[in-house]
Amino acid sequence: MTYPTVPYRPLAVSVADRERVASDVLSEMQERRSVRDFSERDVPRSMIETAIMCASTAPSGAHKQPWTFVLVGDPVVKRQIRMAAEEEEKVNYEGGRLPPHWREDLEPLGTDWKKPFLETVPWIVVVFEQRYGMRPDGSRQHHYYVKESVGIACGMFIDALHRMGLSTLTHTPSPMAFLRDVLDRPDNERPFILFPIGYAAENCQVPDLHRKGLDEVMVDADGGSQFTVDSSQSECGERKTENGKRSSTLPVSP
Repeated sequence: MTYPTVPYRPLAVSVADRERVASDVLSEMQERRSVRDFSERDVPRSMIETAIMCASTAPSGAHKQPWTFVLVGDPVVKRQIRMAAEEEEKVNYEGGRLPPHWREDLEPLGTDWKKPFLETVPWIVVVFEQRYGMRPDGSRQHHYYVKESVGIACGMFIDALHRMGLSTLTHTPSPMAFLRDVLDRPDNERPFILFPIGYAAENCQVPDLHRKGLDEVMVDADGGSQFTVDSSQSECGERKTENGKRSSTLPVSP
């Protein structure tokens, strides 16, 4: 069976506005940070539901949408999740489960096995990947590119939350199997990412990190040019590459 078609008319941006629009999008996304210090301020459930629907617009293998977003607001369940997560993380940090190089890389971030934010936040969303689907008759349905599809959906979820003024963290306690037990999920689902969600605390502080510049994350396959970093370049200005082509400068901020 072939899907029927419908007209597709994406947002039209004028030639005069396209550079400004691109710059505005980048500036907004550069403000996003992972947060571990949350306010207890209430967040309407409808905002989280809307963010989940935004995430569910993500592309997926054969349009199977192999994800489940489990929303948790019950303080008792949040407590259970925190206790189980801290039990695993304590083994990671203090029991030798994490190799030395991993602990060394985490040290500048100031993280440890204690996760109080799992109870501070008004909401937790745990995303599960569906390894396969289940038909009404109980038979299995194939899913394709599951991790890629769920990863894209999670990225769009983070984007939606950020645009709403909310903060989150991609928390992946290892191992994560306890989440399936606590949340009573079926065997075809595996936990993928745990998102604590809320407003950042009023005096929230985050590590002073700097993101890679365009020259570190992009390769020009057309000309193989090397970008020249100009730290004095204004945000989203223009510069020339070694082969003379013009390129936008992407600002790097924490």
